[in-house]
Amino acid sequence: MGEETSESHGRILHKKAPEANTVDIRSVIAYILQSSPVHWKTAVHRPKKSLGQNFLQDANVAQKIVRLFDPKPADTVVEIGPGKGALTALLLSHVPHMTVVELDDALAAGLAEQYPGQLTVLHSDILDVDLSALAPAGGALRLIGNIPYNITTPILFHVIGHRRAVRDFSVMMQTEVAQRIAAKPRTKEYGILSVFLQYYCTARIQFQVSKNSFFPVPSVSSTVVHLDFTAPFPQTAANDALFRRVVRGTFGVRRKTLRNGLRTIGVPPAMFDRLSVDLELRPEELTTADFVRLAGELEPAASAVLNTVAEGGDE
Repeated sequence: MGEETSESHGRILHKKAPEANTVDIRSVIAYILQSSPVHWKTAVHRPKKSLGQNFLQDANVAQKIVRLFDPKPADTVVEIGPGKGALTALLLSHVPHMTVVELDDALAAGLAEQYPGQLTVLHSDILDVDLSALAPAGGALRLIGNIPYNITTPILFHVIGHRRAVRDFSVMMQTEVAQRIAAKPRTKEYGILSVFLQYYCTARIQFQVSKNSFFPVPSVSSTVVHLDFTAPFPQTAANDALFRRVVRGTFGVRRKTLRNGLRTIGVPPAMFDRLSVDLELRPEELTTADFVRLAGELEPAASAVLNTVAEGGDE
């Protein structure tokens, strides 16, 4: 994650960020003029397309996100992608201290200087951050963020990987991904992300956000989603690694039957007749409960399945 250094205005963990892309300076000035007072380093910052930067500039939306998040003074809050601090300032009115993860060097420095003593700024890619290490002993993190839309799915899988250290996650994402999270079987949106998030947490779509609430205006619509990791799916797979392998492996041969998918991940054909699931179905036709049951029935083949290289991925 880099080398941590102390500065007079706060704690910041340095990591080099990509160079900025060219942005119309007139648009930047217009945004600054209509923004609330911020630190000069963040106020004059040019959005970087390479980092997927679309800054929230609607105060009403920011207030609604924080109000629904409902932070308490004792909460351990981590904000992902704070940008210019639209949510940060509101969150700090509820908690005495919090951590933010920001890859952009200028924004990270500006936030550390703007909120001395109140922020721990991790200057890093969120995918490189060990979230579990940030959780307090005997407690869990509360995550919040307007995350870069170009890496939404990897971030969600990263959080799932640290789910035992996470209480909840209030996240702004593109509407397309929110629809995938809430998707039902037999729909085109239903896939690995749908099954995993419906299994590991309870996902609730809270509200949609206009494109005009951001600068620059994004090309996609946005939705705020709340993920509650204290309320997972009621049925639990005995072998979590096997469950994940079955879901990833069968969706890895999407639009093919379960029989083909299970063969790909190393399930012995001799076991097929013992399975209660119709193997002529496709993975997108199975419910979360079906996948849990299937993983349980495949337990005798766990060793073979977990040691087989399959075609599955994150979607």
